[in-house]
Amino acid sequence: MNTVIVPVDFSETSMNAAKYAAKLLVGHYDVEMILYHSFEKESEADKCTADIEKFREELLVNCPVKISVYTEVAKDFVEELEKFVRHRRADLVIMGITGKSAIAQVFMGSNTLKMAETKACPVLIVPEKSTYREVKNVMLASDFKNVKNTTPSAPIKSFLETFKPNLHIVNVDENHFVAISAEYEKEKEAFIEMFKEFSPEFYFLRLFDVEEALQLFAEERNIDLIILIQKITTLRHKMFKSNVAKKLSFQTTIPILIVQE
Repeated sequence: MNTVIVPVDFSETSMNAAKYAAKLLVGHYDVEMILYHSFEKESEADKCTADIEKFREELLVNCPVKISVYTEVAKDFVEELEKFVRHRRADLVIMGITGKSAIAQVFMGSNTLKMAETKACPVLIVPEKSTYREVKNVMLASDFKNVKNTTPSAPIKSFLETFKPNLHIVNVDENHFVAISAEYEKEKEAFIEMFKEFSPEFYFLRLFDVEEALQLFAEERNIDLIILIQKITTLRHKMFKSNVAKKLSFQTTIPILIVQE
């Protein structure tokens, strides 16, 4: 992992995500963290640059991390951010999200979710109530369907290699019984081969509500970060094939890494 981009609009949510990112990257001296800020009018350039530089200095007081800043005029925030991410070949974007009410989700959560729907790079979503803690235990949620071809192993491995957490692979299915089926055993073997260097542990939960099951598991196992594979389809617009990622983003206080299929 070489480059992490953190958008900041000076809301409490975005600044909390930036603080989380800075603490996460302490000790990873080869990783560059870029604070990204966009504005609508050229006349705002000097003030915006000064403000983001000041925030950079505040972060550096407690977090000795390689931090740079980038500001630009942008009429469409997500579009310009995606261009910047691709231009810098970023490995990760870290963004905040807030709001459980419908209105708050539209105004505060839409840009983060839109960015997560692009294929620019993985997006780490930091809920508004998240406080940093060392990433020791990571949960990868999977539907165990054709995992060899639908699991984006490269970006997941990059994250795991950087932070070296324990890997817990979880599946939720109301049809699980005492033993998993031969089909699930086959997919499990594919996962073992894929992530063998990380010695993954497996859990098959027989529950009906996927989001609730993942949340309960995360709390019981002291999970520090959740990895979700986002499967999208193109009809009129890109959309979540499953609402699990969207629902969890607003319900949990645990950061969620969204990785595209």
